[in-house]
Amino acid sequence: MEPSRHALDLQVEGHLPSLEGATEWLNSPALAPSGLRGKVALFDFCTYTCINWIRTLPYIRAWADRYGDHGLVMVGVHTPDFSFEKYLENVRDALKQMRVTYPIAVDSDHAIWEAFANQYWPALYFVDAEGRIRHHRFGEGDYDRSEIVIQQLLAEAGVEGIEDELVSVDPQGPEVAADWGSLGSGETYLG
Repeated sequence: MEPSRHALDLQVEGHLPSLEGATEWLNSPALAPSGLRGKVALFDFCTYTCINWIRTLPYIRAWADRYGDHGLVMVGVHTPDFSFEKYLENVRDALKQMRVTYPIAVDSDHAIWEAFANQYWPALYFVDAEGRIRHHRFGEGDYDRSEIVIQQLLAEAGVEGIEDELVSVDPQGPEVAADWGSLGSGETYLG
């Protein structure tokens, strides 16, 4: 069911915390909240073996592609769950295979995770052009609402010419959505 296309009531949930805890940055120089002012940002907490995050990836890539030229900055925050996910080469190789080209903060010490008070993979935090967190989404699904939030925050930032049409994705392999009706477990890891 598609959410209403009318403006969503997006409250201020907090302010974008420091990103200084990143142990490394991939696909970008280090980003800071001050450098994101005037842009809408979507923070995506991930770890490369989490199937729940992998199934969100087609949407994340599509949003980065569609809205990147309109002022959306996609920022992945790779926060490992397992010790082997802390190895930079493993992270770099996995994200390259997954065609992740947007900036990734490698958060091996969980500093950014803690700054956001996050507890989930995947987790999305939607930040407006003033640096305020205006929406969040934990877990898979609700992609239409998430994209409408992006569109609304871009409109609030003064961006014009954004089409109402939502992205269409064609996931393959492990990126295909779960069949929730016959799923025996809510969480699965690949690795």
